[in-house]
Amino acid sequence: MSKSSYGNRGMFLENIINDSNTYYNSIDKCLIFKKPTPIKVLNVTYPTDKSHLIDKAVYSSISTLDYNGIYREKYIEFDAKECHNKTSFPLSNIKDHQLEHIKKVILQKGIVFIIIFINNEFYLLKGDTIIDFIKNNDRKSIEYEYIKNNGYKINESYTPRLKYLDAVDMAYF
Repeated sequence: MSKSSYGNRGMFLENIINDSNTYYNSIDKCLIFKKPTPIKVLNVTYPTDKSHLIDKAVYSSISTLDYNGIYREKYIEFDAKECHNKTSFPLSNIKDHQLEHIKKVILQKGIVFIIIFINNEFYLLKGDTIIDFIKNNDRKSIEYEYIKNNGYKINESYTPRLKYLDAVDMAYF
């Protein structure tokens, strides 16, 4: 994988998850979608009578997690995080409002987790595992070994590209 710009960070993982969701949704295994980023349009130009171009916009509110839906009659919500550090996942990659949202989903008995791409491997780390780690550690990052030992490895395949629902089954069912 080539190095990407800051603006495209996470697009590799996001594209794989989107492809996987397209497959999973098409066979009615789940109903999961990427949430749109909330924006407020500030300026629109009209290059032709039949087209318009948004040339200035800002985020209108903070977003929670990237994906949500229904799986096996349960609410599911998760985020995707790529990590280029080989030894640990920086907790700064998870924003405070995201942690608060994870806690709220746990409180409502939903399925909530983060998919982490680290060392060319994919892991599901449950929301309560993340919250417990933060509560019981002063570290600013989660060590790779902790992720390997406490997360659920996600396998790749042809269809779907990322078999993350297999990891959800191991973690939650």
